[in-house]
Amino acid sequence: MADSQGAVDDLIARSNRLGADKRNTNFAGGNTSAKGTGTDPVTGHDVDLLWVKGSGGDLGTLTPGGLAVLRLDRLRAMAGTYPGLDAEDAMVERFDYCLHGRGGAAPSIDTAMHGLVDANHVDHLHPDAGIAFATAADGPALTAAAFGDRVAWVDWRRPGFQLGLDIAAIKAANPRAIGCILGGHGITAWGDTSAACEANSLEIIDGCEAYLAEHGRPAPFGERVAERAPLGPEARRARAAALAPVIRGLASTDHRQVGHFTDTAEVLDFLASAEMPRLAALGTSCPDHFLRTKVRPLVLETGAEDPLDDVVAHLRERHAAYRDEYRAYYERYAEPDSPAIRGADPAIVLVPGVGMFSFGADKQTARVAGEFYVNAINVMRGAEAVSAYRPIEESEKFRIEYWSLEEAKLQRRPKPKPLAGRIALVTGAAGGIGKATAARLAAEGACVVVADLDAGEARAAAAEIGSTDVAVGVSCNVTDETAVAAAVAEAALAFGGVDLVVNNAGLSLSKSLLDTTAADWDLQHDVMAKGSFLVSREAARTMIGQGLGGDIVYIASKNSVFAGPNNIAYSATKADQAHQVRLLAAELGEHGIRVNGVNPDGVVRGSGIFAGGWGAERAAVYGVKEEELGRYYAGRTLLKREVLPSSVADAVYALVGPDLGLTTGVHIPVDSGNPQGFLR
Repeated sequence: MADSQGAVDDLIARSNRLGADKRNTNFAGGNTSAKGTGTDPVTGHDVDLLWVKGSGGDLGTLTPGGLAVLRLDRLRAMAGTYPGLDAEDAMVERFDYCLHGRGGAAPSIDTAMHGLVDANHVDHLHPDAGIAFATAADGPALTAAAFGDRVAWVDWRRPGFQLGLDIAAIKAANPRAIGCILGGHGITAWGDTSAACEANSLEIIDGCEAYLAEHGRPAPFGERVAERAPLGPEARRARAAALAPVIRGLASTDHRQVGHFTDTAEVLDFLASAEMPRLAALGTSCPDHFLRTKVRPLVLETGAEDPLDDVVAHLRERHAAYRDEYRAYYERYAEPDSPAIRGADPAIVLVPGVGMFSFGADKQTARVAGEFYVNAINVMRGAEAVSAYRPIEESEKFRIEYWSLEEAKLQRRPKPKPLAGRIALVTGAAGGIGKATAARLAAEGACVVVADLDAGEARAAAAEIGSTDVAVGVSCNVTDETAVAAAVAEAALAFGGVDLVVNNAGLSLSKSLLDTTAADWDLQHDVMAKGSFLVSREAARTMIGQGLGGDIVYIASKNSVFAGPNNIAYSATKADQAHQVRLLAAELGEHGIRVNGVNPDGVVRGSGIFAGGWGAERAAVYGVKEEELGRYYAGRTLLKREVLPSSVADAVYALVGPDLGLTTGVHIPVDSGNPQGFLR
């Protein structure tokens, strides 16, 4: 055995290489291990250890902190006290008594497989090609034909201690074997060195792929059904954007969800195939798949070009039926001690001609669920190409989906942030107040669409906030209703809809009445009064379609209530915005949509408006130097403190967060206490 540092270094490097290629395994799927020698800090003697990827980790990004470390002698001693299949859960609990030291990840259910197999290195992976063999009706014969005695077959068994004993026995009885295919599940490979183990894993994966390519029939999903053929790219995205909020609202009946849309070639081809309804009804097989995708998807029985209203009506009918079917599935197999049903809504919705919608508590979970169903499509294609797709029994799926060990894994997840599951659209968000607000909403758990006139700046601001699972940047000219509709559609395609809008886009020209031109007036009213109206109207359509309520926040101004000099166009349009808050609060309340405003004043630092000439103009009005304007504004307040973009962002969060759920139609001043802005 290798020394501890060498074993861990080799294991991490191998895991990252295998996990980086999704043909080898899916996100957070599979696990790898290494055995080596460490030092017992109590006795000072050498001790044999097992390092294995912990529960919930991802191979592609695995670090040493994601490993569970166990005493190999104690883990293997558990075989002598194993009472049988009824004690699988208790055996996992005993892993805690085998741990070496403190810290590290929680041992996964597959730990026994890695510890009991007599090899220094073990890989357990979920490659599509391998699962195609594992789910084929004649999987054992296919395995023998493709690999001879180099790869063994293991009948389906739920992951656990007994499966570890089975694989250990197979290795011992088959000295030429480099690994095995686990019925209904995936592959396991082993080796005396890390390099040999990795090579054996890849030999099995490559061998499965080569066999399918050589022996598979060309159209395993049957003929294409003309009515379900894909729409063109533009029509497809337009239909998807229109459907996404409705589907998301239905998929959020039990728990609020974020959505992801996929229209890759393999998805569209599957949806258009003759065999799709039959195969989709069989559901997925690999435990990692159906734990993410649920036991089966919701499939619409519509044509690609059916009228949208007809598709929506059918969708509502199918959703109601799906919920009934899922509850019946739960009731068929639930035992008195089973965890409570976690929700009856689908995680995957298939719309022929359009694509696949996947859902989860956050964007990453929704995206990964879609990736897993693409994996499942690939598995079905492979199995049908050389045999017939035969997933594990529905009762077995339930035993894993509602396994107490899976429930414990869910309970270990961090508590959701306050805005988790919410989708925000912030206009004028490439800088200043808008950027600070977008960042604050994302920090509180929201998915954020950063909208700005300049698409490049919007994307750059979004990238600063986080990955595309957190924030995306879109171009939006708020004065153009077509552009506004396109921005809301982008939000639907990116995250499933819109729950929260911040009308922040704005500009200002400081001029006296006599110097203000009609063009000055029109520009400011177009951007702020008309722009806010257009954004609110389009977002409200989406929010009403979702049926999840929502929030609209206007970034107005102290000037909406204060009459100052040389500011006629800006102040008038801010007053217009302020009254829109009241009007829309009165109109949209019946839909659970709250509308509120924030009245900032003196936000100089980081402000695009002030940097664009407004600061110099206001400084001239007040007779101070431009660089002193922030201090001037602070000096005339009751609190004597400067207002920052983050101050306004804090107020927005206060309005849309969990504490003011019954507040609508109000304005919150953020002006450090300016009596001129007192509401009266």
